[in-house]
Amino acid sequence: MPEVLKAPLVVEFPFTRSLGPVQSAFLTGLRERVVLGVRTGDGRTLVPPVEYDPDTAEEIRDLVEVAPTGTVTTWAWNHAPRRGQPLTTPFAWALVRLDGADTALLHALDAPGPHAVHTGMRVRIRWAAERTGAITDIACFEPYDGDRTEPAGHTGQFADPVTGIVAAARLDYTYSPGRAQTAYINALSGRRTVGERCPACRKVYVPPRGACPTCGVATSEQVEVGPRGTVTTFCIVNIKAKNLDIEVPYVYAHIALDGADLALHGRIGGIPYDEVRMGLRVEPVWTDGARYPDHYRPTGEPDADYDTYKELL
Repeated sequence: MPEVLKAPLVVEFPFTRSLGPVQSAFLTGLRERVVLGVRTGDGRTLVPPVEYDPDTAEEIRDLVEVAPTGTVTTWAWNHAPRRGQPLTTPFAWALVRLDGADTALLHALDAPGPHAVHTGMRVRIRWAAERTGAITDIACFEPYDGDRTEPAGHTGQFADPVTGIVAAARLDYTYSPGRAQTAYINALSGRRTVGERCPACRKVYVPPRGACPTCGVATSEQVEVGPRGTVTTFCIVNIKAKNLDIEVPYVYAHIALDGADLALHGRIGGIPYDEVRMGLRVEPVWTDGARYPDHYRPTGEPDADYDTYKELL
């Protein structure tokens, strides 16, 4: 049996959000080495601050400064830091209730080992050398055996408040397409397209899934399909993607390859975008060294009759 493919995969995108008055004051305060919480109607001080009371749902905006010192309420040791975490050496994730706060803030605690960490230990904020108005302005917490630091009573008003943040969302993982799609990908490298036929309903699925989505039974019989096919439906893309060197507008379509009972996706080229239509007969265009078709172009054949592909819409 051929070896099943696998490869590292990264999904990453920047997430941009605006800040309301409470979160704006909190992050701007961090930039200025000030920690702000918000006081609820019953007198509790929440850090990090929220805009609505978690118990009553009442809107809260009464900002209050708390101290940069506090107490560990619970913790867990991180023996193998990952990319993007606050510290590159082993550290503790800790919930720290800052002096003056009634809730705990989660952040890294720099300690020489788990033996040096315990619930109830006193800590203080270690500020980042460069601060921009983000939670990373707190570099970490560190053990502290000095006196309690009293806040200065900041009101939360700043001359140049932070109004928005950009956070990079990223997921690193190893992807394996499985046995069926490994065979599909390997066939594409030879400029062939193969699917698998269901032993019960006899439908041919491309790309193959290893099981029939209709009958729920395993599939293993390979069937070569195409290379020509029919456009079943399509959309016109008018927004350029950063990672694609394709000028807009262009057409992305569902294409039912001859012999297949499931339409796959492909870009349509070699024809003006406003002349692409349902039923258009197309064929793949390969580029040197490519593992899959670059796009599909018209074959010059008459359009397919609607009844021949209506079940594949």
